[in-house]
Amino acid sequence: MNTTTQSIWRTPQISGRWWPVFLRNLLVWRKLAIPSLVGNIAEPLMWLVAFGYGMGALVGQVDIGGEKVPYILFLASGSICMSAMNAASFEALYSAFSRMHVQKTWEGIMNAPVNLDNLVLAELLWAAFKSIFTVTAILCVMLALGISHSPKLLVALPVLLVAGIMFSAIALIFNALAKGYDFFTYYFTLVLTPMMFLSGVFFPREQLPEVVRLVSDWLPLTNAVELVRPLFMDRWPAHALRHGLVVVAYAVVAFWVALALTRKRFKG
Repeated sequence: MNTTTQSIWRTPQISGRWWPVFLRNLLVWRKLAIPSLVGNIAEPLMWLVAFGYGMGALVGQVDIGGEKVPYILFLASGSICMSAMNAASFEALYSAFSRMHVQKTWEGIMNAPVNLDNLVLAELLWAAFKSIFTVTAILCVMLALGISHSPKLLVALPVLLVAGIMFSAIALIFNALAKGYDFFTYYFTLVLTPMMFLSGVFFPREQLPEVVRLVSDWLPLTNAVELVRPLFMDRWPAHALRHGLVVVAYAVVAFWVALALTRKRFKG
């Protein structure tokens, strides 16, 4: 292994200096918070209304672990995880790429005593914050619609935050590789969209062929859904430790890879 490879894969050099970068993003975004919120929650709510009430009237109830639940509850518990994925991914791709490559904001920040590791961490946590802000608003609408009133939904928020961190870290890998905005189309089309249909968001995964389901078991979105859906049903996840470890492992490994590739892009 050559010196450059050793350098980019070194242990992350993290300190509290990520916080000013996070705060900078927050102050800039604050001016656009309301339009951003409307844009982020409009699409998932349209999915929920169209499929939950429209298709839900045809489907009726679905069987989850031997328990019959309304289709709209099934869809809501999956779509909120999908919303966390999309919100985190969009921020860690398009917005982070704009700051890194187009606006050259990262280069300006690194002229201050802030290293690249803290900068990447700040972008990851900022994207995760945007995702939890979005899903909290969506969850409030779901509560207002009476889809679920389980007290265990309070536990769903920290789970969705960790899921947001995981999807932010994965997206930052593609951010480090991108040469332009068009590159992200491949990620959304070839990675996120198939994952939405294979992770049990719209229909039970038991309907999938056995081989496909075995692959689906290890998808990031699947494990997030398996943690969140039982909470909507006022139950604890059956295999919470396993799913939680998968989510955390994805987050840690993806962050390390994203950091290494970003170091390579900035020449270590």
